[in-house]
Amino acid sequence: MDRRHFVKGTLLSSVALYATPGSGLTGIDLPANHSPALHKRDPLFKIVDLDIGEDTTVLLADGSEVIIKLKEVIEHRDSVFNTLVSTDVKLEINGLSANIICGSYRLPVTVAGVQVDVQVVSGYMADAGTDWWMLKKAARIRVWPGNSPWITPGTFRYPVRQRWFASRTWFSNEPISPASPGKVYYHAGMDFGSAEGLTEVIAATGGVILSLGEDVYGTRHPAVKPRYDVIYVEDERGWIYRYSHFKSFDPLLAAGGKIKSGQRLGYTGKEGASGGWSHLHFHIESLQPSGEWGVQDSYAFLWQSYLEEYDPSVLAVARPHHKALPGETIELDASRSWARAGIRSYEWLFMDGTKDSGPVVKRAYDTPGTYSEIVKVTDKKGNFEYDFTRVTVYPRVQDKTKKSDPISIPNVHVAYFPTFNIGPGDPVIFLSRSRYDKTGGVDIYNFGDGTSPVEVPSNIDPGPHAANGYGMVVHHFKMPGNYIVRVETKDEDTGYTGVEHLHIVVE
Repeated sequence: MDRRHFVKGTLLSSVALYATPGSGLTGIDLPANHSPALHKRDPLFKIVDLDIGEDTTVLLADGSEVIIKLKEVIEHRDSVFNTLVSTDVKLEINGLSANIICGSYRLPVTVAGVQVDVQVVSGYMADAGTDWWMLKKAARIRVWPGNSPWITPGTFRYPVRQRWFASRTWFSNEPISPASPGKVYYHAGMDFGSAEGLTEVIAATGGVILSLGEDVYGTRHPAVKPRYDVIYVEDERGWIYRYSHFKSFDPLLAAGGKIKSGQRLGYTGKEGASGGWSHLHFHIESLQPSGEWGVQDSYAFLWQSYLEEYDPSVLAVARPHHKALPGETIELDASRSWARAGIRSYEWLFMDGTKDSGPVVKRAYDTPGTYSEIVKVTDKKGNFEYDFTRVTVYPRVQDKTKKSDPISIPNVHVAYFPTFNIGPGDPVIFLSRSRYDKTGGVDIYNFGDGTSPVEVPSNIDPGPHAANGYGMVVHHFKMPGNYIVRVETKDEDTGYTGVEHLHIVVE
């Protein structure tokens, strides 16, 4: 169904109500004739695709050279769907051996005086339903000079106006589920869970709008796949940015218009192929060594831009999601967290009430369900931040031909607004949607401030775009502090529960 007019017209009152000063909203300049962005800025890194045993010499952005050889690729798969979750990529860089992990939430690492990451390996293409990367060899490697930022400072913005990891996320290469018999849906790009119709999306870079919904400007670019809820932008690097699942576009935008970095594009929603949860899907495509347009992983750029814009003391990272079977021991890893002053401690609090410490801990679960485990990362000055890792425990190995299996375990998505500058007594809007293999559900909120739990009906209509998909509750925290909000749903037929946590800072 074409929902374009719905998306462009819905919640314009929310746009006016929740617009923030300094959003960068300006009039749109419409060029007389279509021309691509000027492509005046080159990336700071170089990309190479290699097969096992192949080596190459790379000329870096600072004029230095590095010799890279791909020696081995070792895959790690989960026990539930047999999907690829990470890969050890063994390289030789300027004669030194290095093991680089290709997986989700991975930043470049320094080896032999250069910075390196591995965006993707061919194993993802082997059983994927969609080839996002257009990789034709065994691995794709990016290389920066040793002292280089990952992207030119000041040229990239964090594309949602909310706290880091304010809600659920899906990031590059995370296996979501088998999308069809024999095929896996590996995610590409970055999904930022958010409050439907309230969370503002801004342009990560300046550029030209190549398509706004189904309106395409000029000859359609090969990386552009127009859809009623999607905006495509081309920047001065020649990269193509996709922003998806809008609840509403900013009414001043137009296909062919020039936009500025930080300018408002619209508000997040669950339109299009969203899976029924509210989020911004954000990804970049560029011309790859294979000669085709494929995804350019943006996690490092998002990380750098968030540090530049918000100057946090600590970023806690305990993701990605995990899938497990009853009794299976898995590792929960918060070692990819960061603190400007250095990390002093990692404290874990598990849903069964037990605790542990250290960057990496091991757990096993007896009962199927969706678990949300908490880690508190504290720096050497006493500053701290929380993150939550989601563990879905299935009762058995899942048959890829049974489409109901991937959603048979209850889970709940929850988001809140605003995420910044909350004061005592301020209204905080919480939106939640419980999802499992039936219609409806009740989400039970515990706000962590001593108030009584609150039950909120959600998913009343299971349609992915249903207006009453999300339940809503408004809460007022009376005192300053850090609050861990727990939201739980339960499948009464199986007894399985699904839990998600949020960290709310009241200043």
